[in-house]
Amino acid sequence: MMLAKDKTRPLVMGIVNVTPDSFSDGGQYHNAEHAISHARSLIGAGADILDIGGESTRPGAAPVSVEDELDRVMPVIEGLGRETPIPISIDTMKPAVACAAIGAGAALWNDVSALRGTSDALQTAADLNVSIVLMHMQSKPGVMQIAPIYDDVVAEVIAFLNARTDAAIKAGVKPDNIFVDPGIGFGKTLDHNLALMRALPRIRSETGRPLLFGASRKRFIEMLCPDTPADQRLGGSLASALYAAQAGAEIIRVHDVAQTVQALTVWRAIDGASS
Repeated sequence: MMLAKDKTRPLVMGIVNVTPDSFSDGGQYHNAEHAISHARSLIGAGADILDIGGESTRPGAAPVSVEDELDRVMPVIEGLGRETPIPISIDTMKPAVACAAIGAGAALWNDVSALRGTSDALQTAADLNVSIVLMHMQSKPGVMQIAPIYDDVVAEVIAFLNARTDAAIKAGVKPDNIFVDPGIGFGKTLDHNLALMRALPRIRSETGRPLLFGASRKRFIEMLCPDTPADQRLGGSLASALYAAQAGAEIIRVHDVAQTVQALTVWRAIDGASS
C-alpha cells in the first residue's frame, strides 16, 4: 500500500506504542489485543496512518533486543494487516524489525536514527522500497537530553537531514520515498524545540522533502505550561499540530487522533483550503 498525500491537510499518523515504558502511554497497549483494539479506535477517529512501535525512545529509555521488539510488534501488525484500510508504519531503528514488519504489510519505516542504527540500514531501506522517515536525533535516547548543545540548531538539523537524505539516495532509496522529521524533543532544549518549530517552512524548503512533525504530548509543553503531565497536554499538542499544518507539514504524528482531525478540519475550513 503506497502512502497517499492529502493535498488539503496533513495526514494524521496515530501512535500505537506496544511498550511498557513509553513516556505518555507506556503499558496501556503492551498486550497485542489491547494494541489492536486501540488501533481500531484510532482508525475510527480518522487516522490516515498507524505508527506501531515496540521500543520506547523517550529520554533515558533503555534499548530492547530485536527478539523482544519483534515479539511486541509483529502480532499487532499481523492482526491489523488483515483488516486495516490505512497504511501501517513501523517505528523502529532496527532493519530486522523493519523487514519483518514490511513483510507483514507495513508500508512505511519511521526511523528515529535516520538509518544509522546498523551498518546495513541504508541498504535495507533501499531494498525494501517503501516510504522512509529520516529523523534528526542528537546522540541516543538513553543520553540525548543530557545537556544538548548546538551552535545553530536549525542550520545543523537541516544539514543533518540533507546528509542523511543524500546517503539514503546514494544507497538506492528512491527520493520520492523520503520524508524528514526535525526530531522535536530528541536531544533538544526548550529553546531548540521552539526554534525548530518556528523554522518549519525553512526546514521543508531547504531539505526539499515532505515533512513529518511529531510534538504530541512532549515535555516542552509542560516546560511552557507547568504541572501538566503527559495526558494533560492536549491543548499544547493541538497548537503545535496547527502550527505545523500552517507551515506545510505533510504528516502529523499524534496520540489524540480525533481531536487533531477535528482541529485540522476547522483550520482547513477557516483557511479556505477545502474550497
